[in-house]
Amino acid sequence: MNKIKILLIEDEEFDVLRVKKTVSLQEDLLEISEIVSDGKNAIELIESAPARFDVVIMDFQIAGGLMGEDLICAIKKISPYIQIIVITKLTLNDNKFEFANKLLKIGAFWYCTKYPTHITEYIYQPTDFLISIHNAYQKKILELAKFEYDNKMSGNINIIMESKRIIGSSEQILMLNSMIKKYASRDVNILVYGESGTGKELVAYNIHYNSSRKFENFVRINCGSIPPDLIESELFGYEKFAFTGANKNKKGLFEIANNGTVFLDEIADLPMNAQAKLLRVLQDGEIEKIGRSESFSVDVRVVAASNKNLEDEVLAKRFREDLFYRLNIIPIQIPPLRERKDDIIELLNFFTIKYSDSLRFDKPTFTNEAMTEILNYSWPGNVRELKSFAQRILFIDTNPITVEIVRMSLNNLQVSAQDDNKILDHYFNNEKIIHLRDFEKLARTKYVNFVRENSPSDKQAADKLGIAQPNFSRLCKELEL
Repeated sequence: MNKIKILLIEDEEFDVLRVKKTVSLQEDLLEISEIVSDGKNAIELIESAPARFDVVIMDFQIAGGLMGEDLICAIKKISPYIQIIVITKLTLNDNKFEFANKLLKIGAFWYCTKYPTHITEYIYQPTDFLISIHNAYQKKILELAKFEYDNKMSGNINIIMESKRIIGSSEQILMLNSMIKKYASRDVNILVYGESGTGKELVAYNIHYNSSRKFENFVRINCGSIPPDLIESELFGYEKFAFTGANKNKKGLFEIANNGTVFLDEIADLPMNAQAKLLRVLQDGEIEKIGRSESFSVDVRVVAASNKNLEDEVLAKRFREDLFYRLNIIPIQIPPLRERKDDIIELLNFFTIKYSDSLRFDKPTFTNEAMTEILNYSWPGNVRELKSFAQRILFIDTNPITVEIVRMSLNNLQVSAQDDNKILDHYFNNEKIIHLRDFEKLARTKYVNFVRENSPSDKQAADKLGIAQPNFSRLCKELEL
């Protein structure tokens, strides 16, 4: 076991000897590495090797100008993880508690006087003094571990945030990013409005990872994708043997998200009975699991999203008014792509670079007429449609991309035999051969996106493909649609 390294700052020889004698009682565990007699030299020593010392023991009224509170602050500025034990001739009594508390607030770990009336050879009560050194060292170890953990987590979050970055430099997007940063730190519920494909989930991610909950779970729930008879067990869980087939305890999504964020996508599709239970969670912070008699508390932040006008849904009696007011504390509206045309080119460049790099294709270029056509298009599917367009355009083995090809791709027309051969060139060219799994993903992406764009809802798209809607949602997420 490594010894705890101590820096002693003391200008009176008599007190140096007393501290040394006290520490020598555990000389196999403790070591006074350096002794200095003034604050300035102590600072220079710490600056030269901040990791050299674990604990500083310092006289509060040291000589040399830099002393007391100023010395404590100077040490903490250099190395916030060094723990400081203060000793002083001042007598601690009822009038000195404010002084002691002040020392602790500015960074001292422990405080004691030099002279108990019945001890002259040791500093303070020797046992208490030695215990304080060990406790100070353990605090340093914990703080360093937390610092390293936070750094690692922050690095991971930075990677996530880069992948979830909201692309665009238009005034609307700059305002949207400003609102996200402003409201992310306020731990209240947020309701995100926007047309299908505008990026409501992306906004929810950014709210979560800019908040104090960023190290906790972010759980996404598509309220329309869960069958009505399973919604309660999915959201809130159940106990073992609560019903036939319940062979083990199941955590609900709210329990999994405890201390984190729940994103309720397409909240307008939540059945009325589930709306009542959700209201209970928002009001009381309590969950009732199936098969459990007592409720238990959860602490979650809710970000909800809808492409429908919830006020109209309330008037139509399809959405609870009390739940609407609980969710709509801070509303955020995402503008459709047709209202922020300045972002279209930036988004197109981002997607074409991303997909051409991942598939090892050459990045396509566009004629001026083609870019004008892209800018003048209304983009009813918003960013999702633009993303699909960027993927589709990579299949066209023509460079530059002409206005005719853009019109063909935007209108989702059947390609001619000649164009079809050009598309196949990507797979029968020795310089452009891709892995089979990449080809499978491309084919699935193209077809699933085609079905989705030609269906009024994800549920109908799932029905056309012959798969359950939850599986369809997972497939779209896997294909980044």
